[in-house]
Amino acid sequence: MKTTFISKENNVAKFTMEYTAEEFESAVVKAYQANKNKFNIDGFRKGKAPRSIIEKHYGEGVFFEDAINELLGKGYPEAIDELKLEVIDYPKVDTGEVKKGEPLVVNITVDVYPKVEVKDYKNLTVEQTIAEVDEAAVTRRLEMEQKKVARSVPVEREAKNGDTLTLDYAGFVGEEQFQGGTAENQTLKLGSGQFIPGFEDQLVGAKPGDDVDVKVTFPEEYHAENLAGKEAVFHCKVHEIREEQLPELDDEFAKDVSEFDTLEEMKSDIRSKILEMMEMQVVNDAKDDLVDKIYENNKFDPPAAMVGDELNRALSERDQQMRYQGITLQQFLQYTGASIEDMINEMKPEIEKRVASRILLRSIAEQENLEVTDEDLDKELARMAEMYSSAEKKYDVEEMKNLLGSELENFKKDIIITKTIDYLYDNAKVKKVKKKEEKDEK
Repeated sequence: MKTTFISKENNVAKFTMEYTAEEFESAVVKAYQANKNKFNIDGFRKGKAPRSIIEKHYGEGVFFEDAINELLGKGYPEAIDELKLEVIDYPKVDTGEVKKGEPLVVNITVDVYPKVEVKDYKNLTVEQTIAEVDEAAVTRRLEMEQKKVARSVPVEREAKNGDTLTLDYAGFVGEEQFQGGTAENQTLKLGSGQFIPGFEDQLVGAKPGDDVDVKVTFPEEYHAENLAGKEAVFHCKVHEIREEQLPELDDEFAKDVSEFDTLEEMKSDIRSKILEMMEMQVVNDAKDDLVDKIYENNKFDPPAAMVGDELNRALSERDQQMRYQGITLQQFLQYTGASIEDMINEMKPEIEKRVASRILLRSIAEQENLEVTDEDLDKELARMAEMYSSAEKKYDVEEMKNLLGSELENFKKDIIITKTIDYLYDNAKVKKVKKKEEKDEK
């Protein structure tokens, strides 16, 4: 196969792929061998008819399409790799008139990753909030540490939210006990939302040894169709109530859960770590604002193919997130009364902005001759290796390269985006400002 580049204008590339008569004939023979069993010819057993007889009945081009597809399946990826084209859509293919025994010339027209002449991206002014640690955040972190070592203690009193109950229950719809609605010695934390709405609320106030009838209505979208929308009664027997007892916040607590001797030392360490995280966050927020400004200065409509791909990824991610919560995307749409088109229309403006911003950033990288060096790549791979390593398995840079495989090039594109944003931030006028109410909300 011979590849000849023709042109690349307005983000559209044109090139030809030329096969010799022998290469084309070999592909036709292969197509005949793969498809001959599909033809019934009088006088021949199925699959035994010679190629010439099939072509006589159905035309000499009967195997051309399969042969061309076979050639393109291997040749097209090789061609775009040879020409170093980053395509973003399916190609338009024109073979002209195809004749037996002659060379095959395939004309390709395909959309490629766009390049934009970006303006007004240097010396921008961006506000950056001054990172300050709220003492409430330190308290919340201490409470988290308390909960990690909290004791669960049986109590003889009425149950309240936050308590953990041990109980038996049996569920009935009418007089009939339904499958899956029975358990013994089940633990349930009141207020956790673990059971269907209304169930846990009716156990508040129960005491050990109490029998409680819990009346609920299953949601219309409940996964078990035989129970969806039905009223049910759960006959419950409460065996035990346990409450969470937190340790005192003192020096002994600090010694038990940290490497520090005093509570104040522990608080100081928490405060410094929160400040470090906040400083990273305010910088990232400023960078986001900077990218937004560049987008506003250079608005354009990104290619529909790229927007469509990003929308499909976003929908797939949303569906996966919902499945983790026990509901499918389709069930969510039914519950909300929305359609998939409604969801797409809601997501599309942000997706278009995201795609356009990425194109702008890569265009800036080219305008500024920013590249991913071996040092850049190894640094990011080392960071990824550390993130994925565990006590059982340690990864190094070379192993991460092997794991990424063909995705290594996409990984480099992510690095150049990050590097470009860092470059823009370093060349911006960063104005430090006090935290505002709207920043808190964000």
